[in-house]
Amino acid sequence: MRERYTPSGVFRRTPEERADQEVSWNRSDQAFFAAGACHILAWEFVARHPAYRLAGMWKAGDESPSHVIATDGTWAFDHDGWTREVDVLAETAAFESGRWELRPIPTDLATFCADHWHRMPHQYHQDPRPRARAYLDRFPPSPEV
Repeated sequence: MRERYTPSGVFRRTPEERADQEVSWNRSDQAFFAAGACHILAWEFVARHPAYRLAGMWKAGDESPSHVIATDGTWAFDHDGWTREVDVLAETAAFESGRWELRPIPTDLATFCADHWHRMPHQYHQDPRPRARAYLDRFPPSPEV
């Protein structure tokens, strides 16, 4: 396990990456799943690990989450692999300056995307789901491994 969690904001997309889906697609897997496709990775993770739930990370005052993770209330999984949920929140708050909270995401992917301005798989340069599944294969199946 690594020393510290890397907040998703470290990988924030450039204006060019926001404007051009192919440029965004060509980033490293970690950058791609940290900023721009975190929700796709989280949905694929929960499909594989149904004991986990989806949660959005909201900065105080924001109307939509800026990041999506999978969590069981203790352990979280996202672009940075396995991390304790409290560390995800603490490191994000330190990097982004502010109060952050996790809120459950009780909807399906299509509803979430429509409600929170996130892309559906068909709106990417290529379907990100196979890429997400391959990325998940790089990590141990549980944090204790």
